[in-house]
Amino acid sequence: MTIKIQKWVLAAMLGWMCLIMLDSGAAAANGARDHKPVQIFDIQAGKVVKTMENDQQFQQYAAGWLASVSGLSPQFTPENKCGYVFRVPLEQPIEVKAGEIKVTASDVFLFYCPEKPASLLIFDAERKPYILSFKSDLKPFLRKVGLPAQ
Repeated sequence: MTIKIQKWVLAAMLGWMCLIMLDSGAAAANGARDHKPVQIFDIQAGKVVKTMENDQQFQQYAAGWLASVSGLSPQFTPENKCGYVFRVPLEQPIEVKAGEIKVTASDVFLFYCPEKPASLLIFDAERKPYILSFKSDLKPFLRKVGLPAQ
């Protein structure tokens, strides 16, 4: 199965991976795991536009998305100027099953474009990306982050 990812998505993922690695290094230097915030990346603006406290409700949303994974997404081709990417760091890693693949996720990235099905991005321990299809109602999450639910 081939996963197609556009160049801008790879750039965003690499940028966030650098942030993840920097965050992990800072936490290790402090001797503790910091409670990392939820971040909202506006694709059109090309930057993080909002940071929110990562509360229990965000943890429940992310756990629900991961519990509803229906499999690997065979193609990932979101629009260049459409939507948002949400990063939700998990308090505790969650094991995700996608067919025969099992991945333990520490962060969940939600790719949201109102006109297309949403997708999830997670990384395994070696930082290998997995794009996942899932079935979950995003309206409560979108209201919480301040976006209109479609």
